[in-house]
Amino acid sequence: MAPEWTAIWRRLLARVSRRERGELTLLVSGIAVLLLLVAFTKLASEVLEGDTQKFDQQFLVALRDPADPSRPIGPHWLVNGALDITALGSAAVLGLTVVAVAGFLMLQGMWRTGLFVSVASLGGWFINSALKQLFQRPRPDVVPHLREVMTMSFPSGHAMTSAVVYLTLGALLMRVATRRLVKFYIMALAMAATFLVGASRVYLGVHYPTDVIAGWLIGLSWALLCWVIERAIEPRAGLKRERSQAQADGDG
Repeated sequence: MAPEWTAIWRRLLARVSRRERGELTLLVSGIAVLLLLVAFTKLASEVLEGDTQKFDQQFLVALRDPADPSRPIGPHWLVNGALDITALGSAAVLGLTVVAVAGFLMLQGMWRTGLFVSVASLGGWFINSALKQLFQRPRPDVVPHLREVMTMSFPSGHAMTSAVVYLTLGALLMRVATRRLVKFYIMALAMAATFLVGASRVYLGVHYPTDVIAGWLIGLSWALLCWVIERAIEPRAGLKRERSQAQADGDG
């Protein structure tokens, strides 16, 4: 039965033009963005009402030694690893990554693509700063912080901006990759990096779990929205033509 359904599905896809598939993909992606924003709005509402506070505090306490809240559970090397991983979501590391990638793209003659990566990343940082000022949620005080922090807590800037940068770069590399396995590998790496950065913030006690979840939701929605915009304007902006030309020049 399964092979028959597979054959039917392939015949249906063959009848759908590439343009129609592209429009359907944009529609589904747009709906996904809306759902992510609805989830973020619902979570933010519960945070503001204090409904998540008990869960947040219990989660942070569960990650610490009951006899000494300043010591997280797990071996000593796990703390050092969390400190290293959390740096992958810092403004310095992400900023250098964006500058390096955008510079490479522009030197390759793909200045439109480089500009798009820069604008998408800067937009993510701006949104994060605006949301922190809007919600004004203090940092957790239920356990000692294992990392110095200075900004507000909701949403997690590390979780959000790492999602924006790594998922945007992952989507860009997926457009370059030709094999399906390679595309899956690229996006899996981007998602793993985003998850580990967010998890490290909770482990270090500098963010509530809901801060990180909110950062993931808004970061993913922004990255997906940027991807939708890029796909929509691609025919007029010439992004695909630009990449093909850059590849041809490189081969020559």
